[in-house]
Amino acid sequence: MSITNSSPAVSSGVGPRRRYSLAARALFTAMDLLYGKGGSVRKYRVLEIVARVPYQAWENVAYVAITHTSDTPTFAREIHERVVTVRDQQDNEQWHLLILEEMLHSTGHQRTLIRDRLLPQLIAFTYYQVSWLLYVLHPGWSHRLNADFEDHAEHEYFSWAEDNPELETTPWESVFADDYGHHATVADLFRSIGADERRHKLESEAQMAVPRFGDR
Repeated sequence: MSITNSSPAVSSGVGPRRRYSLAARALFTAMDLLYGKGGSVRKYRVLEIVARVPYQAWENVAYVAITHTSDTPTFAREIHERVVTVRDQQDNEQWHLLILEEMLHSTGHQRTLIRDRLLPQLIAFTYYQVSWLLYVLHPGWSHRLNADFEDHAEHEYFSWAEDNPELETTPWESVFADDYGHHATVADLFRSIGADERRHKLESEAQMAVPRFGDR
């Protein structure tokens, strides 16, 4: 079940950007150098490949924690509930990726070996390791990095819809509409994706002050 709001239009209400960490700024700079400073569906595809990995890292750490706390069912259940939330966020990011892949395919985009295949996987692998290590050392650090990433993505998607007025009259049709939610135009779609990223950001911000497993 997607956590996406499937209403036909989403109000932006985008606030100021977060004060990004050094690691987040390094990631955004690398993305700009590799895929251009402006927005593009090609760049956002890479963004969504990377967006999933913190949730994968947190889920893996949580499953290890459940293994070691299974003799305390109440605590293990609490961790499992967190896994369910994280998995839902990860699935939501996956729908974003599939939709963007579909858009690229419809335009006849030909993937290159380096920029479209190898580099996205390298960036995602590196981001996974950083997210996992930060989460093990101090979960709040990993959630802060993710909040920075999701805040950046939120602004990117809303800006893309605003800067391309033709998207307001471009109908959106997709084989994933029943799964993700129906939206009348491509602009509505991108605002919906931006709203998803905002929800992920707010969730990470809320988790920044939550103790690690075992410290409660």
